[in-house]
Amino acid sequence: MILSKLKKFVEIIGAMTIENIRGIGQIWLFGLRFFYWIVKPPFRFKLLSEQFYFIGNKSLFIITLAGGFTGMVMAYQTYFGFKLINVDSLVGSVVAITLAKELAPVLTGLIVAGRAGAAMAAQIGTMKVTEQVDALEVMGIDSYQYLAVPRIIAATFALPMLSITFLFVGNIGSIVVGTVALLIDETVYMSKLSEFMFIGDVMQGVIKATVFGFIIAVVGTYFGFNVTKGAEGVGKGTNLAVVWGMILVLVVDYFLTSFLVQVL
Repeated sequence: MILSKLKKFVEIIGAMTIENIRGIGQIWLFGLRFFYWIVKPPFRFKLLSEQFYFIGNKSLFIITLAGGFTGMVMAYQTYFGFKLINVDSLVGSVVAITLAKELAPVLTGLIVAGRAGAAMAAQIGTMKVTEQVDALEVMGIDSYQYLAVPRIIAATFALPMLSITFLFVGNIGSIVVGTVALLIDETVYMSKLSEFMFIGDVMQGVIKATVFGFIIAVVGTYFGFNVTKGAEGVGKGTNLAVVWGMILVLVVDYFLTSFLVQVL
């Protein structure tokens, strides 16, 4: 009895693992199609600008809000930890490096995955179940080039800009809290910041954000194109786009960090 239950449990885990690996492989192949279609005309600049506005400009408020409070919280937490060993003058540089290398690109990616990634899946999924995607194909328009390519390009370029905005606002919040609320000398704060912060730290975050933007858009459009079963399928596809987008951002972040620390 126990062996049969154990066998069934192992079979379930194995089936889930195989299904997830197969799904990642399909997403990978879906993303590779982008490099074929990006160089083929017609180039849909109007659609690209619309998507860039939606992903970039429409995300500015929440990115600014999250960046500001993240920097402020980081300053507080770092200060009280460093105060114990009397190195509170390093609060600014530690917060800035942490934001640049890790928090700005990752949190920006997670926010955009929850906002824009879900919207991509919902928009394309709705078009799929209402047969608008089929209508595009009937008219001789490749649905991947028309719907996926502009979104992937826009997200790939918008994410680094949003990440830099997050970094800038986060540092402003950190400086305000550090110098006004925690009474760290402003000159010392800024001198330590310039002493330990390098352009390579910012570049790591920019590279990560670029990769995250590509992944989020590929995942969002993939699940949109694979929606089935009407409105219920749209909801499921949207949920999967958010979950997989966030998971892949966190997983890829580890491998990118391992690589970039050796290069930059």
